[in-house]
Amino acid sequence: MADWDTELSAFLQPFLDKLGHKKRRQICPLYVSGLIGPGDRKSIEPMAERFAPGQYDRLHHFISDGLWDAAPLEAELARQADRIVGASSAFLVIDDTGLPKKGDHSVGVAPQ
Repeated sequence: MADWDTELSAFLQPFLDKLGHKKRRQICPLYVSGLIGPGDRKSIEPMAERFAPGQYDRLHHFISDGLWDAAPLEAELARQADRIVGASSAFLVIDDTGLPKKGDHSVGVAPQ
């Protein structure tokens, strides 16, 4: 396992514990790896080809049909953000405007 795989697994573990179902816990790391890993196309099919060959249906189901209670995941996210930021007077600002847009039909391409 590469260093980033180990670090991603450690980061995701508290969230995976909140997902409940075994199949969700297996597919979630593949999906997250697809989103943050190499490759320009971040839709389900190319991510499945890169990170979960032969598991397109499972990855698609995880995103489109998977229903779970988001509250435990949101609570864990708040705990992890608090742990990372580290102080009661600190702020965590997440700004995705630095991500480059591609293509002629992507929302927001023209203004950038």
